[in-house]
Amino acid sequence: MTLYNLDLGRTQFGNPSNAGTLMDMEEAHQLLKEWVPNEKLQLHMKQVAALMKAWAIEKEGADAKTAQAWELAGLLHDADWEKYPETHCKKIIEELERRNIDPAVIHCIASHGPKYFGVEPETNMDHMIYVFDELSGFIHAASLIRPMGYEGMDTKSVLKKLKTLSFAAQVNRDDITDAIGRVDQSLEEIILFILEHQKDVR
Repeated sequence: MTLYNLDLGRTQFGNPSNAGTLMDMEEAHQLLKEWVPNEKLQLHMKQVAALMKAWAIEKEGADAKTAQAWELAGLLHDADWEKYPETHCKKIIEELERRNIDPAVIHCIASHGPKYFGVEPETNMDHMIYVFDELSGFIHAASLIRPMGYEGMDTKSVLKKLKTLSFAAQVNRDDITDAIGRVDQSLEEIILFILEHQKDVR
């Protein structure tokens, strides 16, 4: 993922008194545009946001505010990666703490790469952002080399690409395996969910 030491050196984030405080999604998208000029990276973050929101609603039975928290974490999890790669995660965490955002959202963002940031996923929201991050990007990369994109793409073809280590070599297969091993769903189930929910994200 990176050559930088990104360990955050802490596992507590935000102020508990800010629980339930969220940025509205219009404001979050504005922050995304300001911090992330790269449209491909923007798309990745929008895709993860869509997956997080859909999972919260469909699998967790989340209400609108909880689903928004999941979506917000997904949308901003890589917000500082392009401009501040040497302090990835730290910069966006500090920004969200400054804005008094719910600590659960901040912890979720901090836990999307435990071996890099030194923060273990704890909640279902934490676990799912870790599950979706690398795998979402991988599946999108696979769609880009197909004449019809996502159309006709299935679990079998994704699994085959995962075994082809020369394809999307920057995607860490060990991270995917570790993330899947922490949840109750199979890799096949997660791939199918991603295929169904991120194909139309723009």
